[in-house]
Amino acid sequence: MHHIVHLSSFHVTFDPIPAMGRWHHEREKIIRASGIPATFLRPGGFMTNTLDWLPTIREGNYVLDPIGPGRFAPIDPADIAAVAALALTEAGHQDAEYVLTGDEMFTVAQQVRIISETIGRGIEVRETATPAEVVRFRFPNGAPRELADAITEGFTLMRADTVGFRTDTVERLLGRRPRTFADWCVRNAEAFRRP
Repeated sequence: MHHIVHLSSFHVTFDPIPAMGRWHHEREKIIRASGIPATFLRPGGFMTNTLDWLPTIREGNYVLDPIGPGRFAPIDPADIAAVAALALTEAGHQDAEYVLTGDEMFTVAQQVRIISETIGRGIEVRETATPAEVVRFRFPNGAPRELADAITEGFTLMRADTVGFRTDTVERLLGRRPRTFADWCVRNAEAFRRP
């Protein structure tokens, strides 16, 4: 029988569980019920999520910040891939659940500062009045209600989390610290420099 790795892109650290966490949990239950051996990876925010800022950076050199003082530890997708490869090629990971984060805590403003330093150009941070403002911006023609509510809920919870959540799972499994956001920015600088 094959072994699969299931990626849930929204780890559960809040109580009650937010909508996106519930959606992923339902998928995990389906996989468990199938009887197929699996490893469950639950990463937090991806470093690549900053690419969602490209439209406002290119149009007006700013980033909309829906979480203000909220802090989180974004993870490089390359680290997620390395953990997935490990789980698929080494024994002992079947039925494991791994919550994956980066090693550094950031606000959106701190991330923007690192991008600015990397590309040698200042980028303005505009804190939004409400998380729903970002949803309206991302989906100017409207988003399905359930999705809009889930995104708003996620940003609201993140805004309230001024401490942040971090695990040492990547380091324990890979024997090295997670990749840094600054390194990710260097590798992806051209995306932010393009007009």
